[in-house]
Order: sequence, then C-alpha cells, then structure tokens
Amino acid sequence: MKKDKIQEMFLNHLRKVPIVQLACEKSGVSRNSIYRWKKEDIEFSKKMDDAISEGEDIINDLTESQLLTLIKEKSWSAIRFWLKHRNSKFKDKLEITTKVEDEKLTPEQEKIIREALSLGSDVNEDNGVKIWSKKI
Repeated sequence: MKKDKIQEMFLNHLRKVPIVQLACEKSGVSRNSIYRWKKEDIEFSKKMDDAISEGEDIINDLTESQLLTLIKEKSWSAIRFWLKHRNSKFKDKLEITTKVEDEKLTPEQEKIIREALSLGSDVNEDNGVKIWSKKI
C-alpha cells in the first residue's frame, strides 16, 4: 500500500510540473525507483505518461497566457514570436527559383533539381514552406 501512495503522490506532482526529477524530489522517491516502476508496471507507465502530458498541457496554457500578456504590453519579441509561429504570412519561407532557357533539361540540370527537391523533402506547409515541383 505504501508504494501505491508514493506513486500517486509522485503522479500528482508530475501533473503540476511535468519534470520527473522535481516530482521525485517533492514525493521523496528516487528516479531509479520511478523508472524501474515504469519499466515493470504497464499501468504505472501509462499513468506516468498521462500525468506528464497533463502537466505539459497546463504549462502550455500558462505559457500562452504569459505570452498574450507580453503582447498586450507591446513586447516586440513576443509579438514577433506569436506571428512567426501562428500566422502563415510571417512564417519563415524557403523559395527556390531557377530560369530554364530550354524546355528540355540537361542531365546535369535534372540532377541539380532533384537534389534541391530532396533537400526540401522534410519540409512541408506546416512550418511555412511550400515546394512546387514539375515532373521532370
């Protein structure tokens, strides 16, 4: 029973601040014990993951609230951060342009274009980059 109470106390602290070391210190349990329990007990592992997720959600809400306060106070860095991450017009963009004189590309030009497109293969519209390609 004592172990269950310690685990529950640890999970409660983890829900408030999703940092394992801090939750360990607050509940008086070692990190080794926590990770051993996580490895050995599937139910505890799930509860721990859920507690971390819940704690992160709370911290995210607090952080957004603080960011909005800074925006209202006309903090340029806060305004820029918000726009860069929340408004597609202000996100970083990558544009690759070229001029092709002939309709047919040389093998070297085709290789260069394929390499350039492959460099952008990890990039998508979610982070503000659009890639247009024409089948070669």
